[in-house]
Amino acid sequence: MNTPIRILVVDDHLHAREGISDLLEDYSEFQIVGEARNGKEAIEMTGKLDPDLVLMDISMPQMNGLEATKFIKLHYPAVKVVMMTVSDEITDLFEAVKRGAQGYLLKNLHSSEWYSYLRAFALDEAPMSKEMAFRILHEFTRTKQGKVVSPLSSREQDVLQFVARGDSNREISEKLYISEHTVKTHLKNILSKLHLENRVQLTSYAYNKGWIQP
Repeated sequence: MNTPIRILVVDDHLHAREGISDLLEDYSEFQIVGEARNGKEAIEMTGKLDPDLVLMDISMPQMNGLEATKFIKLHYPAVKVVMMTVSDEITDLFEAVKRGAQGYLLKNLHSSEWYSYLRAFALDEAPMSKEMAFRILHEFTRTKQGKVVSPLSSREQDVLQFVARGDSNREISEKLYISEHTVKTHLKNILSKLHLENRVQLTSYAYNKGWIQP
């Protein structure tokens, strides 16, 4: 990755923004291009700075991160949005995904985990943590949705099973004995068929339709 991924940091707390900037400045793959204090500023700066990725806090004054994310994804669909929060409530995750967020990052993660997560975004792997995969599994096991016939091929179903467990493209390629490029192609086709944007949406959708067994 020759060109650094350009990041806009959005958080109403100065120390939080400074901490995130300090954490990421050690990695040449990332470039902080701006900071915003609330959702309204995030929208304005996204238009001016055209970042690759917005790190968006959920709870902020004037306009929260969920509302700002919905606006940004509607008007700047190429911009990726990762929600930042101290909460790991499944309802927050689903709300963020419904508004168009492509990821969900807990603030208390170790710096190396931040790096791995955001770098995967830069490589278009659209990662989902195994913890989040487990929470989605738990939620849909509890609600017990009925099964609907899947339009996916047998191989696409195989890929989906591993995606739902939170496996990376590399892990899936090793388990299915196919290349990472082939995994990416399958995942792209799956998302296209189902009109979804990322792994979190895909996992939630698949559990809801009963395509994945606990």
